Amino acid sequence: METRLSTHGLVRIGVVSPEHRVADIAFNCEQIRQAVNATADCRFFLLPELCVTAYSCGDLFFQSLLIEQAQQALFELAEFSAEKQLTLVVGTPVAQGGRLFNCAAFISCGQILGLVPKTFLPNTQEFYEERWFSSSADRSADFVEWRGETIPFGSDLLFRAEGLSDCTIGIEICEDGWVANPPSGQMAVSGATVLLNLSASPELLGKEAYRRTLVQANSARCLAAYVYASAGPGESSTDLVFSGHSLIAENGVVLAETERFKFDSQTIVADIDIERLVNERFKNNSFAASRSENGYRLIDFPLSDALATPLLRPVPATPFVPVAAEERAERCHEIFEIQTTGLAKRLRHVNCCRAVIGISGGLDSTLALLVTVKAFDKLGYDRSGIEAVTMPGFGTTGRTRGNAERLAELLGVTLRVISIDAAVRQHFADLGHDETVHNITYENSQARERTQLLMNISNQVGGLLIGTGDLSELALGWCTYNGDHMSMYGVNGGVPKTLVRYLVAWCAEAEFAGETGDILIDVCETPVSPELLPPHENGEIKQRTEDKVGPYLLHDFFLYHCVRLQFRPAKILFLAQQAFADQFSDEVLRQWLQVFYRRFFSQQFKRSCLPDGPKVGSVVLSPRGDWRMPSDACVALWLKDLEQLETTDSDD
Repeated sequence: METRLSTHGLVRIGVVSPEHRVADIAFNCEQIRQAVNATADCRFFLLPELCVTAYSCGDLFFQSLLIEQAQQALFELAEFSAEKQLTLVVGTPVAQGGRLFNCAAFISCGQILGLVPKTFLPNTQEFYEERWFSSSADRSADFVEWRGETIPFGSDLLFRAEGLSDCTIGIEICEDGWVANPPSGQMAVSGATVLLNLSASPELLGKEAYRRTLVQANSARCLAAYVYASAGPGESSTDLVFSGHSLIAENGVVLAETERFKFDSQTIVADIDIERLVNERFKNNSFAASRSENGYRLIDFPLSDALATPLLRPVPATPFVPVAAEERAERCHEIFEIQTTGLAKRLRHVNCCRAVIGISGGLDSTLALLVTVKAFDKLGYDRSGIEAVTMPGFGTTGRTRGNAERLAELLGVTLRVISIDAAVRQHFADLGHDETVHNITYENSQARERTQLLMNISNQVGGLLIGTGDLSELALGWCTYNGDHMSMYGVNGGVPKTLVRYLVAWCAEAEFAGETGDILIDVCETPVSPELLPPHENGEIKQRTEDKVGPYLLHDFFLYHCVRLQFRPAKILFLAQQAFADQFSDEVLRQWLQVFYRRFFSQQFKRSCLPDGPKVGSVVLSPRGDWRMPSDACVALWLKDLEQLETTDSDD
């Protein structure tokens, strides 16, 4: 079945920085048509400021012939838009009421639906726009009459897509977006989710980075998409050079940008997630409390939909883990600092220089131990005040136990080794449980025995029990209630499993060297396991968590899109299909997504009574933080969304 973008709340937008010549209107319009025709499956295009004539015409703007031919060109472009069933937003000079205005013409499917004049005219340094143009505030009417047609005219126009009403377009022109109080803010709080900027921004040293930052910031500030089209080097080079640097950003993230200094036409296309932007606004009460000081006229336009495959936007398979090594290292450093500072604050507050932590040789407890060590270092405490307790049981392997014990020795913490075999067997006897039956009683008895020991050791030494469980385990409820689920301060509760591994690897490289680093690397390579079932005869881990609950790679992806972005299951599955096309079949993705939802809903009761712990990212499941969910919520609605999709697929 072919999926359309609007099905998932997406809209495709192209930005063209066309090849052009100064004052050659026929050539410029032909280049626009050619660039649009060369871009497959996109029906919405933004072009630069005054692209019909060129921005750098100077006093030629006073030539009536130029202005008349520019108007004629708009009608020709309107005919082209009808033929191709597309929307064009182009820059052109417009005469109205004895004044000349620098405008954006909104053309869709054969009609010129509106003309938006520029408000802020730069007139300093290299700019002289007030010599030729008037501000939108100087317009004498809200309409222009062209060829018997009444066309809305003014900076108070917003354009709403038919069939996707949340896709509402607001328009700025170049300097409008660079001022202290840009019009885009008022447009955004009035409902505009896509902000267009038609620009002719000359290139200067350092301006590229500033421009990119500005576009990102405007999109983040407005919780919107910000689409920026800039004139290229075809402009006059009398005193300035233009680079054609165009960008598409969404909520602070650049989705696409053009290569600069190219004389031929440059085009970028990206799929804007309108649903995501609306969800962000729902959750932001400061945005909801904002009120527009302006009234806007709303104009509907037909938006031709596009196929969703291939999707023209990045869909990272690891949304919590940056792909770029440098960015990933920066993130690991910041998270580690947040964790250690949070724990240090708690230790200072309770006036405690002792800590207790259970270590297994696995990823989570290793990270928690490293955080505790660095927190002690930050406070100037002796590391010997850290009681690292390893509690071998029926499933403990030599590899994990050896790593745990050697790591404790190298870090200079106090190590205790306490076997839980006898205590758990006594507990089985008290319960009347057959030790050969390896069920949940068999497993959880071990987990709770370990927690009981750790709590009591904390009392014994006057220390703080450090929790080790991570965000992914909390999402899936993969923890024993009142077992490893409980502690006095949980340092990993905001860190997803896919990021824990990278954090430990980063620690091996950046914080701990030599043999300590070697052990940390081996911990990273150890399969994830609670080690509650006896190992294989060769001593290798038999119980692998991901065989039971599914790949954490997928569950972290599901978690991010479910909790951070609030997407419905059908859309999450669609995005997962884009991200994991080469790794998992659609059937496997659907299977584990169903597991995710069932566990996420049924295990909320464990999250409702979590110990304190630092928030480190945009997804947190603390009942005192960003997530407040009733433990009795029913999952049926979400599972039905997936089942309906499965039925539709089978019908095809």
